[in-house]
Parts: sequence; structure tokens; C-alpha cells
Amino acid sequence: MMASTAMVFVIDDDASVRKSLKRLLDAACYKVEAFTSASEFLTRSAHDGASCVVVDVRMPDLNGIDFQKALIEGGREEQLVFITGHGDIPMCAQAMKAGAVDFLPKPFKPKQLLESVERSLTRSAEQRRRASEKTHARDLIERLTPREHEVMQLVATGMLNKQVGGELGMAEKTVKTHRAHVMQKLGITSVAELMGVLQKAEVPPVVRPGTKV
Repeated sequence: MMASTAMVFVIDDDASVRKSLKRLLDAACYKVEAFTSASEFLTRSAHDGASCVVVDVRMPDLNGIDFQKALIEGGREEQLVFITGHGDIPMCAQAMKAGAVDFLPKPFKPKQLLESVERSLTRSAEQRRRASEKTHARDLIERLTPREHEVMQLVATGMLNKQVGGELGMAEKTVKTHRAHVMQKLGITSVAELMGVLQKAEVPPVVRPGTKV
């Protein structure tokens, strides 16, 4: 089971299916909300926590595949588990290629669905963790002055203070000062940790001056 903030959403136009799925998920101690259509779900603001959407493929109005496209276009990050009694291989391939966690043909075993839901919530939680780390790392980097940012980029290539000074036209002592400020503002003590911050922020590596690409 995931953290108490996790949510599972069920979207199916068949009332009996919604009821049975909700009963199953309730029994497994998940927090559940059910919707009669994908359009109805999209009127709800995105859940602030790990989330999984169990959605039928064939529905009136907005079908499951188009619903998936709408989420992607809207920058939403809910993880999807498709269920269908009318699926085919191309449809399954399309959904999985677009990032669905699973595509379950009806009838499926309760255990199958619960396992898919748990995988979805695990993926969702990991995705949210990475996004949070990225935001935090970028916020830290934005605290740097333009000069500190230049020093940081060259230090990250493995250059020594003297080399950085030669590249930027400043005294080695000045480089040391800027480097100390960079480390302090980023809350780190080594180049290895600096590389970790840049990786989390998804800052592309800087090519070391003089290096052939």
C-alpha cells in the first residue's frame, strides 16, 4: 500500500462495473473516487499526490485513448490502467507506448487489477519525487549570481581553480571565493554532490573548454 495521500480513480460508464471496482479497491484500503465519464474526471483538479486512474477504453463521449491524449496534452501525470472488453493489439500497443501502466482485458482477476494499481501508484510517487527534486535543485541554482554560475559550470567539468581562473580571466583566489559561495548556496561540499544537483535539475553537462566533441 502507498502513502495515505494516494488516490485511485475509476472511470467507467457502466454503473455495475464502477460499483464492483470501487468495492474491490475499498476492500484493499485504497482511497477511491468514481466517475461516469472521462470528461467528468477532467473537470476535477489534479490530485496532489500519487494517483492512478482505472479507465475503460470504450466509453461514449471521450473514450479511454482520447482521454489519455487529453491528459498528456494538459501536462497531467496520472498513471493509467486501461480495462476493456473490446480491446485489440494495436489499441493496447498505442496505450502502452503513450505511457499506460497496464491494459487489462475483461474479465480479469481482482489480483491482476490490484497489482496494476500498486505499480501505477509506485510509478506516480517516483515521478512526483523526481519532479520535486528537479524543482528544488533548479531553485538552488537560481540563487547563484551569473559569475557563480559560470564558475559552477567549469568546476563541474573537473577543472581546477587555477584552470577556471584562466578560462574566466580572474585570480585563483577569486575563483575560490566564488566556488565557496556556490557550494554554500547549493548546500554541498564536493564536485560529486554538485554533479548530483545538476543531474536532478536536468542541466545538460558543459563541455570542458578545449575538449573536442
